Amino acid sequence: MASAAAFSLSARGVMAAAKPFEIGLILPMTGPFASTGRQIEAAVRLYIAQNGDEVAGRKIEIVLRDDASVADATKRHAQELIVREKVEALAGFGLTPLALATAPLSAQAKIPQIVMAAATSSITEASPFIIRTSYTTPQVTAKIAEWASGDGVRKAVTLVSDYGPGIDAEKTFIKTFGEAGGQVVESLRVPLANPDFAPFLQKVADQKPDAIFVFVPSGVGAPFMKQFVERGLNTSGIKLLADGGVTDDDILDSMGDPALVAITGFHYSAGHDSALNKEFVKAFGAANNGSRPNFMAVGGYDGMHALYTGLEATKGDSTGQALIEAIKGKAWESPRGPISIDPNTRDIVQNVYMRRVERIEGKLWNVEFQTFDAVKDPGKAG
Repeated sequence: MASAAAFSLSARGVMAAAKPFEIGLILPMTGPFASTGRQIEAAVRLYIAQNGDEVAGRKIEIVLRDDASVADATKRHAQELIVREKVEALAGFGLTPLALATAPLSAQAKIPQIVMAAATSSITEASPFIIRTSYTTPQVTAKIAEWASGDGVRKAVTLVSDYGPGIDAEKTFIKTFGEAGGQVVESLRVPLANPDFAPFLQKVADQKPDAIFVFVPSGVGAPFMKQFVERGLNTSGIKLLADGGVTDDDILDSMGDPALVAITGFHYSAGHDSALNKEFVKAFGAANNGSRPNFMAVGGYDGMHALYTGLEATKGDSTGQALIEAIKGKAWESPRGPISIDPNTRDIVQNVYMRRVERIEGKLWNVEFQTFDAVKDPGKAG
């Protein structure tokens, strides 16, 4: 009887080890932020194609769901993926409200939630099972403000989209710039839905600051840049400083000459000068009709790396707590440069680069000219 029981336990262990490791990938594949979903999904599938679909004896399977950037849909999909599909990790999350809608479910189910895009600082605090592989808005904004002060900017206006990351950016720029001796003379918040920048840009022109700092979501940069130039601000002497989403690599080359006036800070550029990134950009383009990867893509790519290395470290044990503990503290070379997952906050630590838009061989690229090494989210840097 003891022998039979031992055999039964052994057989169940083999069956458990052979069970596929399913990842519920929740992304906006339709709607206004569909480009985010397309970039992340493409990068996730590229990572699997390059690294194989089996880790520690577990076959990796992706279960894709489209939330169209609607938080209620994100939550519904997450519930179904956990309860019906029995996925063992959730990933994606194109915007902050979508990540936060899922956080209580990941905490209750004790299932890893890999945030590949959403950038509000507080997200990792919403569930102990969240790991972020994208960036935080304050992480980047603080370095833009620091650079601006060092470059002689004394008076600035902030213009941000009126939602979590935009407000994060506004508060961080005001604080960091103020501590460096600068003054923000006006803070403007633009509606997230159907934004019209014209009246806000007129206020900027009236203030005549040394610089304007801008944060808008990926994909909204093109209409902003167009209106910035149409109102003549590109020749006004006002420096345009922005989070890198304004000159998103996915759409940069189609923006034309207006983009050339932007100075941005960001954690990734398709033009990042490393052998690994050149390979990544080439492979991404080959798999996606010549498309250029953007920061969303690299967040998805590194999110998969975190899951793969975590599963390797646990030898296939996908228990939520075991997997999270295995990922915490991991460090690796990404297409964006060296990165790590802070073991205390579960947030990403990475370089932030200052960039100019330049035309190289007829195409527009974000070209890095200064690096801030190993930057943590400033609110969690202690």
